[in-house]
Amino acid sequence: MSDNEAKADSLPAVANLRRALATHQTIAIRQVMADGIIAVAAKARDWPLLHEAVDIKIQDQRDFLADWDRRVRSVGNPNLPIIPDLGTISVAQAEEEGGVKRTQASRWRKNLEDPEAYHHKVVLAACRKAGLEPEENHRAEGTGENEWFTPGQYIEAARDVMGGIDLDPATHEQAQLTVQAKTYFTAKDDGLSKSWHGRVWLNPPYAQPAIELFTTKMATEYAEGRVSQAVMLTHNYTDTRWFHLAAANADALCFTRGRIRFIDPAGEEAAPTQGQAFFYYGTNREAFTRIFARFGIPVYRA
Repeated sequence: MSDNEAKADSLPAVANLRRALATHQTIAIRQVMADGIIAVAAKARDWPLLHEAVDIKIQDQRDFLADWDRRVRSVGNPNLPIIPDLGTISVAQAEEEGGVKRTQASRWRKNLEDPEAYHHKVVLAACRKAGLEPEENHRAEGTGENEWFTPGQYIEAARDVMGGIDLDPATHEQAQLTVQAKTYFTAKDDGLSKSWHGRVWLNPPYAQPAIELFTTKMATEYAEGRVSQAVMLTHNYTDTRWFHLAAANADALCFTRGRIRFIDPAGEEAAPTQGQAFFYYGTNREAFTRIFARFGIPVYRA
C-alpha cells in the first residue's frame, strides 16, 4: 500500500477517533483515543495530524493536572478542608473518576516540565511503533546506539543561514519531522549515487568509509556548482584525512562549545565521547558565523 493510500484509508478512522475523543469524559479513555490518532497518523506519515494529535494528548494531560491540583486533597495535607463549591475530592476519588492513578499523574507532571521535549519524545516513539526504524548503523560512533538525530535548534540555525533546506542526502524518515527538506535520501535511496542540488543539510554516517565518501561528495558537488549552500555536521576528528578535505573546501567552520546531545528514536539524549564541528559552504559566511556563534567558535577558512 502506498503512503497516499494509507493516508486515505486512515481518514474514516481518524474522524471516528476525533468524535470519540470529544465525547468521552474519562481522561484515561481520552488518552487511549489520542494514542489511536497518533498511531494512525504515524503509520500514514501524516505529519501535521501527528503533531496535532500529540498536542491534544499533552494538553489533555495539562488540563487534567490543573483540575487535580485544584480539587484533590493531598495525602500529605489531610487537614485541607473540603470546599463543596470547588468539588474537593480525595486522591482515591480522583483516581476512580479519571481512571488515572496518582503515579501516572506524577509521570505526566514530570514530562510536562519540558513540553517541547515531551512532544518530541511522543512523536519519535510513535514513529518507531509505526515501523519507521533505523535501517543501519548511521551515527553510532561514540554512542553505542544505531541512530541519532540532530536537535532541532541546530537545523533551524542552518535553515536561517541558507534560507531553507532543499536536500538532506543522508537521512531517515523520522529525522524529516525536524529537517523537513524538500528532497531527501535515506539509506535505501543511496544518496551517494544521486546528484545533489541547492541548499543542503548533511549529517553523514560517521563510520568509515561512509563519512569519507559523503564529505568528499559534498566537496565535489559544491565545487562543481550544483550545491549552492550547505551546512554539514560531523565529529571534530581534526586528525583525519576526510576532515582536512572537508575543511579545505569549506568557507567557514564552527567548533562546538561542548558536545551535541543527539536524540535517539525514543527521544532520549546521547552522551557522545567527542565534540562536533559545523562546516559551511557558500557565500553567506557572515550570517553563518553570526548565527552559529551561540553554539561555539566560528572561524573563516583562510
